[in-house]
Amino acid sequence: MDLNADMGEGFGSWSMGDDSALLDVVTSANVACGFHAGDPSIMRRVTAEAVERGVAIGAHVGYADKAGFGRRFVDIEPAALRDEVVYQIGALDAFARIAGDRVRYVKPHGALYNTIGHHKEQAAAVVAAVAEYDKTLPVLGLPGSEWLRLAAEAGLTAVHEAFADRAYTPEGTLVSRRDAGSVLHDADEIASRCTAMATGQPIRDIAGGSLLVDAASICVHGDTPGAVEIARRVRGAVEGAGVTLRPFTG
Repeated sequence: MDLNADMGEGFGSWSMGDDSALLDVVTSANVACGFHAGDPSIMRRVTAEAVERGVAIGAHVGYADKAGFGRRFVDIEPAALRDEVVYQIGALDAFARIAGDRVRYVKPHGALYNTIGHHKEQAAAVVAAVAEYDKTLPVLGLPGSEWLRLAAEAGLTAVHEAFADRAYTPEGTLVSRRDAGSVLHDADEIASRCTAMATGQPIRDIAGGSLLVDAASICVHGDTPGAVEIARRVRGAVEGAGVTLRPFTG
């Protein structure tokens, strides 16, 4: 099982999360590429620290919406979205190569992640961007999403992802952040859920039902309060259940 977290989401003198501490815990880092968050200096720092720790670097691509932290839908033309995603992957890849590695996978952020779960045109645009840049790059997404379906059809490696600290609907989608209970904060509950997902056991959905989440990677959000401690608890619990944590990219 892989454990990933969103990182590099500051901007200039404004910071978010403790990237350095998280890099000591996770196996993959979703690094912001300067559109929803991040800037060149942050990208350089986080990629360098990831390489030092042997953490896989992923391009965390999003809408060009720093004010909304990439969590607002943008009605952008598919061709423009394709080009913006290529631009983001390339920018992060440059810093990853300077650090001695390269971008190993792609994961959309926030509203883009949710939108391409069902929006065929935008999903196809992001798939096209990854395929044109480097068809060997795996892509992360929710099981059953339009994004992963189209990615697989295009010959990309589609990797199923689960979320440590987000509530699920009975259909297996994420509960909207606008709804109460959408983000989990209890470290014990989160660690228990992650252990269940990592060992093929069901978890409880928002309605109290049983939901089986098929995933090769679990995400702990870097901007969640107490993210580092939550990540440590998750890692300890999952490894305590006999599951080996390593990057899904090999």
